[in-house]
Amino acid sequence: MKFLCVNAGSSSLKFQLVEMPEEKVIISGYIEKIGAKDSFWNTKINGEKIRGEKTLKDHSEAVKVMLDELVDKGAVKSLDEIKGVGHRVLHGGEFYKESVVVDNEVIKNIESITKLGPLHIPGNLTGIKAMMKALPGVKNVAVFDTAFHQSMPKKNYIYPVPLEWYEKYGVRRYGFHGTSHKYITELMQEKLGKKDVNLIICHVGSGASISAVRDGKCLDTTMGLTPLDGLMMGTRSGSIDPSIIKYISEEANLSVQEIDNALNKKSGLLGICGFNDNRDVEHAIADGNSNAKLALDMYIDRIVKYISEYYVELEGNVDAIVMTAGVLENGSETREEIVNRLECLGLKLDSDVNDTIAGFKDVKSGIITTSDSSVPVYVEPTNEEIMIIRDTYELCK
Repeated sequence: MKFLCVNAGSSSLKFQLVEMPEEKVIISGYIEKIGAKDSFWNTKINGEKIRGEKTLKDHSEAVKVMLDELVDKGAVKSLDEIKGVGHRVLHGGEFYKESVVVDNEVIKNIESITKLGPLHIPGNLTGIKAMMKALPGVKNVAVFDTAFHQSMPKKNYIYPVPLEWYEKYGVRRYGFHGTSHKYITELMQEKLGKKDVNLIICHVGSGASISAVRDGKCLDTTMGLTPLDGLMMGTRSGSIDPSIIKYISEEANLSVQEIDNALNKKSGLLGICGFNDNRDVEHAIADGNSNAKLALDMYIDRIVKYISEYYVELEGNVDAIVMTAGVLENGSETREEIVNRLECLGLKLDSDVNDTIAGFKDVKSGIITTSDSSVPVYVEPTNEEIMIIRDTYELCK
């Protein structure tokens, strides 16, 4: 049975066709610059990458290109082979604690919380509607980035602001990267041979979040009302004093929208040293760039602080700390720095093993701490697309 995973952004569409239950990826691709004259796409099948170019005025045209690619490249003989479509959706608000089959009510509910994700939700909805039109009768499943975190206790998701802000406007911590955190939780349940796992999961890529998992469920997470909260990231500031917004608005004569844009797109590593990619930051450090060194120190400090906080929140009862997503799957030096700074908690790095693991090396996962470390630290590649397909497969059955 073949299932399609779709991740539609405001001007992009990422897709993957998977054979289930084998979880075999048949074809994948990424369509970019939808709505622009220079739209293009890259498709990967049987290890070969194929590029195409054509002006795509909207997501409906992008979906047609995607479906044509599936047939033209031999991934399917007929679109009738597609038994379900899973969509990554940024936000489920308080409506959804798990993935759901899309119907008119689901669409209406997602539309009602567009204000919580104005940059992402319109694209998510456009992708869903385009697929429903292109493949009538095929079930579409919404998989929410926020769903896994909805098990947080109220004391962890309510902000200490006037309660009516939550009651009237939905101001609370929702958390994001939930599909990744859920995937890693299920993976560790299998690896550790127990359901009630206690974990600290560090999803650190261009966007970054950490979650505390108790008994297999999210207890706390760093991202909040939006993905801006929590850790310092590639271009996002993470948590800051909110009074900065009023102060800079008055001092620099900037609007709230301009400040929000700066905090999301011009801050983090980029704001401090001019580079948002960790590899570029490390190269700059090697060249003697003091701002790059400052940026990386700040970046790692915040990761260490949240791991320490969640270690205490879990009362020291932690089965594993898991490092995942681009930066931590590939950055042995960053992992080393984090573990060494947590030596006070009894963590002990196995440098030889750590140096052998990366997404671009033969060894992509493993335990990077010694046998006498207080908590084992795992490096595990995440796979959000497979998580989306799994949920779609189960709901379509």
